Amino acid sequence: MMQTTVRGELVEPYAEALLSLAQTHNLIDQFQQDTQLILELLASASELQQFLANPLIKPEAKKNVLRQLTVDKVHGYFLNFLMLLVDRRRINFLGPICEQYRALVRKLRNVVLAEITSAVELNDDQRRAVVEKVKAMTGAADVELVTACDPELIGGVVIKVGSQIFDASLRGQLRRLSLALAQAA
Repeated sequence: MMQTTVRGELVEPYAEALLSLAQTHNLIDQFQQDTQLILELLASASELQQFLANPLIKPEAKKNVLRQLTVDKVHGYFLNFLMLLVDRRRINFLGPICEQYRALVRKLRNVVLAEITSAVELNDDQRRAVVEKVKAMTGAADVELVTACDPELIGGVVIKVGSQIFDASLRGQLRRLSLALAQAA
């Protein structure tokens, strides 16, 4: 619990500062792209996370690697922000800061994040239908979808928005039917 609180106390102010910088310079969308790039880099290379988090590696080495990975791919202000995180020894919180920035932008724009798990990849019509369903459920202006496939669902979808879960999967229906039969017996 203490770890989560400390992490939140460190992540939130940096994400808010990044959003403030983005708003001041009309770079919200650019920083959305930049944070997405960073999150993809961190997800695809666990060695990068370990490298950045290692306190024995000199800050200049971390800065050089970040420059090489992001050269001509992120805005100069965003790169400066990354260098600041290295200087302040907060670069190990880079992933959570990027995620929190994206959450703050969604809140600012009344956009909800919906995590969709389906048995098979959704086609465009199905994605649109899910977006409309989530808009109706939440009253959001727009929906950002994160999709995943889980063949064990058999069919249907599971939609997670915040702490709400809408289970319209065949596996979920079978589980509910099983529970109902067990209670009736």
